[in-house]
Amino acid sequence: MTFDFRQAGIATLKTELDAIVQLEQYINEDFDNACKLILEAKGKVVVMGMGKSGHIGNKIAATLASTGTPSFFVHPGEASHGDLGMIEKGDVVLAISNSGEASEIITLLPVVKRRGITLITMTSNPSSTMARLAQINLCIKVPKEACPIGLAPTSSTTATLVMGDALAVALMQAKGFTADDFALSHPGGALGRKLLMRIVDVMHSGDKLPKVAPNNSIRDALLEMSAKGLGMTAVVDDSDAVLGIFTDGDLRRLLDQRIDVHTTEIGEVMGKKPTLIGPDVLAAEGLKLMEEKKINGLLVTDNDKLIGALNMHDLLKAGVM
Repeated sequence: MTFDFRQAGIATLKTELDAIVQLEQYINEDFDNACKLILEAKGKVVVMGMGKSGHIGNKIAATLASTGTPSFFVHPGEASHGDLGMIEKGDVVLAISNSGEASEIITLLPVVKRRGITLITMTSNPSSTMARLAQINLCIKVPKEACPIGLAPTSSTTATLVMGDALAVALMQAKGFTADDFALSHPGGALGRKLLMRIVDVMHSGDKLPKVAPNNSIRDALLEMSAKGLGMTAVVDDSDAVLGIFTDGDLRRLLDQRIDVHTTEIGEVMGKKPTLIGPDVLAAEGLKLMEEKKINGLLVTDNDKLIGALNMHDLLKAGVM
């Protein structure tokens, strides 16, 4: 007999999807009040949870922190052996337990309450010990677990994660958290590079910038292109104002014209409408511009003066592509 793995997987998805849909009824006044308490708090959100709830709690804390709500996870076992000192007045404790009866967390709550720290819980039982001790309980009850024997946390952990995401996103929007804010907390990732890196960060400038005068020969321009290695050179006047551009592609198009590269001035054959970009434009926007124009390089100007140049390879090396 061959087991139907696909059907088991699809059944799991349907059960967990139903759990998420049922969760909408708990985005209610308690949810509003939980958001308001966190917004008004002067400290951080300290997330706690045991077992699978702890794993989910770690993710919720990370999501909150990366979307503008300072947060970290404290393991309840470690908290009872000194890490409770990491929680200060002004913080909000977000304690997670499906049953609401996690003994490791309940042991800590008298101290949390005595110190006047706000307590929000996520449980499936509003009558549980944890829920009764909290200012607010966010209900995460699900119709059933996706686990066929109803024991392994599956639908319940999914619902908890989604409730955490709902909390983080609602707070994020209430704070007016922007893409730039997000990038500042993700500077090392690909997303951070796309949101933070600007043309000035990747362009070639100074002695590495290819440029020639319009009365220089094509040969001079080719030598400059070879020396700087960008596959192009800017053509500028005495004040570095851009007059045109000459690229590898322009050279290929000239090969059939029997032009003398030693005597023909570059100003006669240059492209006279180069695509220009400013230094403070996002590198990702520069990439989009090159793709739209079907070109491999850009000249960078400031107040109509040439200050830099870059090509697709520069964006590739910078991790923008």
